[in-house]
Amino acid sequence: MQIIEQDRALHVVGIELRTHNAEAFQTIPPHWQRFGQDGVVQRVPDRLSQDVYAVYTHFENAGRNNQGLYSLVIGAAVPASAPVPDGMVRVVVPASRRAVFPVPPGRPDLVGEQWQAIWQRHDLRKTFVAEYERYGPEGRIEILVGIERDGAAE
Repeated sequence: MQIIEQDRALHVVGIELRTHNAEAFQTIPPHWQRFGQDGVVQRVPDRLSQDVYAVYTHFENAGRNNQGLYSLVIGAAVPASAPVPDGMVRVVVPASRRAVFPVPPGRPDLVGEQWQAIWQRHDLRKTFVAEYERYGPEGRIEILVGIERDGAAE
């Protein structure tokens, strides 16, 4: 794990799923399948990179925990002024301190396992505002979790 400062807000445009942890293993895989089948990333105008983002946000208990409903938006980073195509949404990940957890390159099948390990950690004071996975075109995968400024030892 590495601690970084995300110094600017991240704007992501993509498709949204409203779900909760009790059903995530049934709802999230079909959402990813839709993302791929519908060519969502290619339909996002003004993409800033080839990275794909999966943003978890709009928590029912924002600021407290990840229980209850939340949104998962899969898409691409865009400038703040980028248009939002029909059937898509924009989410904003605020500038914040983040704990970065790498996942072995090219192993998206291990992302769920890494999330389970992250949620078991009690040494991080998570913000529960917006978390995200970043998938690089070369296979790099990272999970970035918002933490309070005094939320973890360096």
